[in-house]
Amino acid sequence: MLEDKARELGRIIGQSGEYQAVKRSTDALNGDADAMKLLARLEELRAEAGQLMQAGQQPTEAMERELDTLLGTVQSNMLYQRAVSAQENFDKIMYQVNNWILEGIKKGSTSSIITLG
Repeated sequence: MLEDKARELGRIIGQSGEYQAVKRSTDALNGDADAMKLLARLEELRAEAGQLMQAGQQPTEAMERELDTLLGTVQSNMLYQRAVSAQENFDKIMYQVNNWILEGIKKGSTSSIITLG
């Protein structure tokens, strides 16, 4: 029964406007080859900078400049902005869903009545 309820909740969340907005905006961003190249390079540079810092070194000035330039370019991309905004809205909904689940758990753990169904 618990599995069925979880699957039903997942289905409902998947049909929500917030999830659909995430899916549409992510699909649109993934379809933009230039934006994806920028994001891949940004991630590559971040990983390189992280490795340098773990080794006790600082990223080079050129690396920092490229990171700043890429970050500015990516953040000004409308598709990226939409994807980030949609994800933030979805995260808020999921936070609330988790709170509702916790409320239900608390109520269920103190109730002596067993309801299956």
